Amino acid sequence: MTADEVAAVLQRLPELVNGREPLVRRGRFFSGEFLIEADGVPVHVKVIEGRVETVETGPFRMRAWRFAIRAEADAWGRFWEPVPAPGYHDVIAMCRLGVARLEGDLQPLMANLRYVKEVLASPRGSLGRS
Repeated sequence: MTADEVAAVLQRLPELVNGREPLVRRGRFFSGEFLIEADGVPVHVKVIEGRVETVETGPFRMRAWRFAIRAEADAWGRFWEPVPAPGYHDVIAMCRLGVARLEGDLQPLMANLRYVKEVLASPRGSLGRS
């Protein structure tokens, strides 16, 4: 998977998340902006009360975000497989494996960890791998 493909997958987050009322309800107390990065390509995600409002692909100049999750594009591709390999099933596991890293203010991430994990996993299995 390339960085552009990761960005394209992340562009689908509003449709994948906002139509799932239980997930939106789980994130209703979370409003914030965070960054997902693949091979140096930043994707800025803005969430308001559990709904993904915008997803924008950079590069950006001085764009604010609270926390960032950075990994290689290949790691994101493995994360989104229908049944990910051990270590790629979860963002925190990817960090422990050394293929992803967290940066910034981790308090909003940890306070809403289940919601953020489910948002990022929402494309899982829908990529149509050949």
